[in-house]
Amino acid sequence: MKWLKNALYVLLAVLLVGGGFTYFKLKEIGIIPRAVYETEPPPLPEFQRPALLVLSKANGFVHVDAIPAAQAMLRRIAARRGWDIYVTDNAATHNARDLEKFAAVVWNNVSGDVLTGEQRAALRDWIEAGGGWLGIHGAGGDPSYQWDWYVDTLIGAQFVGHTMDPQFQDAAVLVADPQAAITAHLPTPWTVPSEEWYAFDSNPRARGYDILLTLDEDSYITKGRSLFGNDRMEGEHPIAWRHEPGRGRVLYSAIGHQAATYELPAFEQLIENALSWVGALD
Repeated sequence: MKWLKNALYVLLAVLLVGGGFTYFKLKEIGIIPRAVYETEPPPLPEFQRPALLVLSKANGFVHVDAIPAAQAMLRRIAARRGWDIYVTDNAATHNARDLEKFAAVVWNNVSGDVLTGEQRAALRDWIEAGGGWLGIHGAGGDPSYQWDWYVDTLIGAQFVGHTMDPQFQDAAVLVADPQAAITAHLPTPWTVPSEEWYAFDSNPRARGYDILLTLDEDSYITKGRSLFGNDRMEGEHPIAWRHEPGRGRVLYSAIGHQAATYELPAFEQLIENALSWVGALD
């Protein structure tokens, strides 16, 4: 039975190699969260104009296409508006000294737990003292954040799932606040093509947040509760909102999984308007 023993050894080796490859692949794309924290901030240039700090760090799911597409869009906006911009995946930039150099901080598809305790405190203090923060898509769409204030206050809702089967769909986005300058350029409904649509455990309107955009769930396919979470919400389904914690300004847009979305003029204008508002750059 030597051949059987050898066959079992080969099978075991294949399973070990395959299992190891699967583990590292899942870790690479963020299905298995990482625990990587920077403690040394990079040297920053001397900014001569209002500056944006764009953090694109992923300790959870990595939006490999959306992250560079968003960076390119944000650079276009900054060039057009005469703002300086600093793009990094080093979360140690979130310290009391360096945050003061920026008019606004953008979390570009940041995922997972990315800040040390000291960095968390620095960001919270900076926002509540008057800083502006903009979160895009994955910044509010990750179940592995381990910071209650971030989920409960900064975002104001917990991500619970997104569309699957099909994952990417056209959907009708509705302007919830006709008086808001941020969304004044948008038609209602605004059809956004081939996007991934998030759902949350609660509506931030209940916390007093200003809902900017909602989804018409009848305009796309939802499955409800499944292996991939829940893609439906009871009543109003918000997809972008804002609020003012302390003296700060915060805005979150759940739109932005697909790289092509960052090429849409209407979406780019939405983000430009959002930056103007959070950074008081009007």
